[in-house]
Amino acid sequence: MKKRLRTFFVWTLASVLLQFGGYSILNKQVQNVLSPPGVTAQPITAQLKATIPAADLTKIKVSYAKDYLAYTENGTLKVFNLKQNKVVFEKAPPGNDKNLGVLMYQWLPDRNMLLYFYARKNSQPVTYSTVYPAKRTIRVPASTFGSASVIPKTEDPNQKVVREVPKTVTKEITGAPRIVKRYGNPQITELYSLDLPNSNETTAPDDRFNQTINSFPAGGKIENLVVSTSTNLMYLTVKGTSKELLLEIDVMKNVRTLSRSGETIDNMAASDRYGTLFLDSKENGVHRIIALNGSKRQIISENNNDRILGIKDGKVYIGEVQNNQLMKVKTTPDLTHMANNPSLTTEWEGAIPYSSSTNTLIGAKGQLIAYDQQTAYIVTAGHLKEVKLRGDENYISSDGAELIQLTKQGNSTLVELQPLQS
Repeated sequence: MKKRLRTFFVWTLASVLLQFGGYSILNKQVQNVLSPPGVTAQPITAQLKATIPAADLTKIKVSYAKDYLAYTENGTLKVFNLKQNKVVFEKAPPGNDKNLGVLMYQWLPDRNMLLYFYARKNSQPVTYSTVYPAKRTIRVPASTFGSASVIPKTEDPNQKVVREVPKTVTKEITGAPRIVKRYGNPQITELYSLDLPNSNETTAPDDRFNQTINSFPAGGKIENLVVSTSTNLMYLTVKGTSKELLLEIDVMKNVRTLSRSGETIDNMAASDRYGTLFLDSKENGVHRIIALNGSKRQIISENNNDRILGIKDGKVYIGEVQNNQLMKVKTTPDLTHMANNPSLTTEWEGAIPYSSSTNTLIGAKGQLIAYDQQTAYIVTAGHLKEVKLRGDENYISSDGAELIQLTKQGNSTLVELQPLQS
């Protein structure tokens, strides 16, 4: 009996070891497919030159793979293939009205797809419809509805009685139809997604209509646009003639207004993990940094000098600005549920020129980059580095990896892309 039990345990142990080994090999093969050896999550960089046959380029934005450049020329959105040296897409304002057309565009951070908002006039801002009143029941005199009738009594067939006619009867009437005038939004604002192929291909971009934003105010300007790809949430601030709106668009095409009456928003950043929106909010003259998740608000900082800088890999970056100088960079964890007034850790102290013309972003490696047209200031792991910029106009990709330098050459613009030396 003991020998049989020993044999059983030996074979059971051998079976478990074989299964464990098989699962380990399978798991390793799956990991190799998902993350091939030698491939890391480093941002894509490129080093190339291209000449764009135009001199007045604005709103420069480079794609995720650094091979397409989106820009505006005389109110027309254009996308330029940097490898093939040609324009592959353009969208002009309707009827050459530069106040309409493309309002804002943004590359997705993980693929060559451009989101853009397009506005055009509503051809029927006023509509007319015929309304028929509901039928009503009234009582009217019954004088015209018959006369008295004589019926016999059952007890005596020879006796006759007279039945009285009712004084009123019921009747249905319908009022006259009327014309109703209805006012709609004089502007139609639509969201599109432009999917670009590999830059070596000649396939035309796929320009897709997504939805109409009915709550978008006519004449409104989009000041900020951020996207959380992990949650498929999009946030935009729209400044109208009388108020400012913060709109949220989800994957189901639902649009919600999240701003409060009288609230203004200077800057914002969306969590790349949970979709929480962090924003610089001013309400009734009081400045705060707010974490917004749906309709729930949490106060992150009530320091009047604090500004939201960005979010990356589980950290929320906050800058302390005084007298046009960035004095501190502080962080707090990006959590599923943020608490009021969380503790802030100081990551760096010093002085960086900081004004309304300063661009700031958090790079893929967690580095803070603040730059103007002459200098890029890069804070990495508490150390500051300055990089001089040589182009007539200079831009840095949203992942902080690529420097885009524009130099005017007559009626053309030379575009140079190279990795940013951070």
